[in-house]
Amino acid sequence: MDLSDAQLDRYARHIILKEIGGAGQKALLSARVLVVGAGGLGSPCVQYLAAAGVGTIGIVDDDAVSLSNLQRQTLHRTADVGRPKVDSAADAVARLNPDVRIEAHARRLTPANAASLVGGYDLVADGSDSFATRLAVADAAHRAKKPLVSAAVGPFDGQLSVFRGWEAGQPCYRCWVGAAADRDGETCADQGVLGALTGAMGSLQALEVIRAIAGFGEGLAGRMLFLDALDFRMRTVTLPKDPGCAGCGDGR
Repeated sequence: MDLSDAQLDRYARHIILKEIGGAGQKALLSARVLVVGAGGLGSPCVQYLAAAGVGTIGIVDDDAVSLSNLQRQTLHRTADVGRPKVDSAADAVARLNPDVRIEAHARRLTPANAASLVGGYDLVADGSDSFATRLAVADAAHRAKKPLVSAAVGPFDGQLSVFRGWEAGQPCYRCWVGAAADRDGETCADQGVLGALTGAMGSLQALEVIRAIAGFGEGLAGRMLFLDALDFRMRTVTLPKDPGCAGCGDGR
C-alpha cells in the first residue's frame, strides 16, 4: 500500500513518530477493528480510531440515540435523537475521515452471533454495558484468538485492560470476572456517570487498539489500569492467569 499525498499530510504526526512511521500507518489503514457499543466508551474510541486511519471499523449496537445519551456519547448530535446509533456513528465517521469504512451491525451481540461478528475482524474493542454481552464478546474473542481491548466505567471510576488469554501466562477476561452477572440498579441510568470520564476511558481504549495494530511500547495485556476520577488517581495492577478458569484454564 502506497500512501497518497493527502494521507501523508493527514497522518503526518503519526508518520514522524519512529515508533509508528509509515509502516505503522499502513498497518492501521489495513486493519479491521470491531467496536462493541456506540455509547459513552464507543463514541470516543470510534472517533480516535477513525481519526487515526483504521481502515475498517465494525460497530455493533442495537440501540437508538436518546437525548440523555448526548451528555457523554459524542458521536451523536441532537438531530440524531431517535436514529439507530450505528447509522449516526457511520455519518460522524464519514464527516471525520473518508479513508475509513464503517460496517454497521444494528443488532445486539449475543452468544449466538458473537463468533460470526468477531471472526471478521483483527481485534475487538468492547465498551458494552452488561456482563452478559461482555462475556459473550470475551468468549468469542478468546476462541478466535483475537486481542480484546476491554474498557468499563462506573459513576466516577474506569477500568481498562487487554486480554490475550490463549497465550502462555496471559489471563483471559473470565480470569478477571469469572461468571459475573448483571444486577438490578447498576446501570448508568440508575447510578449516573461522569460524561468526561467515558471520554477519557474510550480514548485510552483507542490508544490500546492503535498500539496493538502498530506495535509500539508496552501494552496492558496482563495488567489492569484503574482510574479514580473523584481523587484523580491512576494505577495498574497485574492480572494473574487463573489455572482453574472456565475460559482458558484447566477448568474448561
